[in-house]
Amino acid sequence: MTSQDPNAEGLPIEADNPRAEPASHQDPATDIEALLHKAEDEAAQLKDAWMRALADAENTRRQSQADLARATKFAIEKFATDLLPVKDALEVALATENVTAETLKSGAELTLKNLQSAFSRANVQEIDPTGQKFDPHRHQAVQMVPSDAPANTVVTVYQKGYVLNDRVLRPAMVAVSQGAPGEKPR
Repeated sequence: MTSQDPNAEGLPIEADNPRAEPASHQDPATDIEALLHKAEDEAAQLKDAWMRALADAENTRRQSQADLARATKFAIEKFATDLLPVKDALEVALATENVTAETLKSGAELTLKNLQSAFSRANVQEIDPTGQKFDPHRHQAVQMVPSDAPANTVVTVYQKGYVLNDRVLRPAMVAVSQGAPGEKPR
């Protein structure tokens, strides 16, 4: 038997069946199952998004490695192209017969001008430190000589040095002053 005593909300209460739920509630198992399916779907979507992001990162890494390999392989392409006229000029000079000293000299000057132009475009600069203070980072002293110049001053350049974007390719080979007699090197 059920008694239909209205409660504060005016809903009937079934007194004879203590297990009976109020009429406004549905089966909690259905709610939990729906939430579980929703959570599983969301987890699957997040896993899919994560896998895609992981694949994108791997593709980006591979592409970057390929780009770096190409850049390394062809880094000097522009410089090599700039050197081709120098090679051509040297080949023409060697192939020419009946060369006079004057034509040989003018050809060598033109070839040197082409080489200097190629160096300039590649930002390769000469180190000619005559009269400068000795710098062990840019110069290689092969001899110390007595001189009236202050101690540790470059007095003779045996071989010019070269830098590429402020990085020494080859230090200048130099002779350095010992200083005037009685002067101590600094």
